[in-house]
Amino acid sequence: MPLAAQEPRADLATAARTGVILDAYSFGSGFAFANVVEWTVPVTVSQRVGRRLTVDLSAALVRASGVTTSGTFGVSGLTDTDVRASWTTVSGHLIISVAGTLPTGQKTVSDSTVPLLSALATDLLAFTTPTLGSGGGATGGFATAFRLGERWAGGVAASYRWHAGYTPVSGGGRLEPGGEGRVRLGVEGPLGADGGGYFRGAAVYTASGADTTASSAATPSGSRSGIGDRVLVYSSVSLPAGASSLVFYGYDMYRLRRRGLTATDSTTVRVPLGNVFALGARLERTLSPALRFAPNVEFRSELTGASAGSLTLLGWLVRPGVDLRYRSSGRVTLLVQGQTAFGRLADNNGGSVALVGPRAAVLVEWSR
Repeated sequence: MPLAAQEPRADLATAARTGVILDAYSFGSGFAFANVVEWTVPVTVSQRVGRRLTVDLSAALVRASGVTTSGTFGVSGLTDTDVRASWTTVSGHLIISVAGTLPTGQKTVSDSTVPLLSALATDLLAFTTPTLGSGGGATGGFATAFRLGERWAGGVAASYRWHAGYTPVSGGGRLEPGGEGRVRLGVEGPLGADGGGYFRGAAVYTASGADTTASSAATPSGSRSGIGDRVLVYSSVSLPAGASSLVFYGYDMYRLRRRGLTATDSTTVRVPLGNVFALGARLERTLSPALRFAPNVEFRSELTGASAGSLTLLGWLVRPGVDLRYRSSGRVTLLVQGQTAFGRLADNNGGSVALVGPRAAVLVEWSR
């Protein structure tokens, strides 16, 4: 989330952030869950080493619970820990990054918590921490930028992620996740002759290898599955509005059909297609040299469907809110966020139920 993982300022040697984030949803009668609540305590530290090297560390403590007619299910603990090193080349036009994910989170959970973890991972609900752990992994990549005419710029980035194997469910087989490659193209620049507005846009293509589950009591023949390749397009436009700045943004992520899997194979898990769409607006206003105020609103919807055929609506929501950023001193900044979501979510009976839920965050950043 942007709140928990903001990039460090170039003029700062050290930056540390922590706080508390609450995500909660209540659902109408007839749904599998009456409510789902997640508390996240993120911890991030960024350290510049010399002029060209930056090292980042991030982790979080999480507690999530869901209430059903059968009782309350919960999961808690430390997430995986990410350590990233970014090095800027002598020319300043190329950044090379290497990241490692340490498996400090919960690699194996009981099968009773799987429905709760599935709810946390739903793109429509956008929980701050969608997963608590994995077998770890490593990522390598680069990013570069170049001029496009006199006032515009373009950028290209690519990365590859390797995932270590682990056993996600007690009594299940060992999961060997496929690798993931990602390519991003972006442009940005001022709008109009006077440069009053500013545009940013990018397209990201992500390709994933097939996941393989070894034979076990739950999967006697083993299975192959995996999320399909994804195409993400997003953009934002910033416009002056008197003493304020008005930002409009949107993105559309489409999950394609999984490549390389045989639908007639009994050991093949058919991964559904998906589409997540969002539009949002944000008004940023400086109330004083130390205080910034930003009301905002976002609309989000998600479609899903079988591995072939049309998509159906999984749900939609509208989330209005407000952000307050207060810089209490030269080193400490306080960020307070409050939002409330309203919408509908499909149930298992072909209908839909209402959803409502607050999101609140209090984060503190210390820098020097």
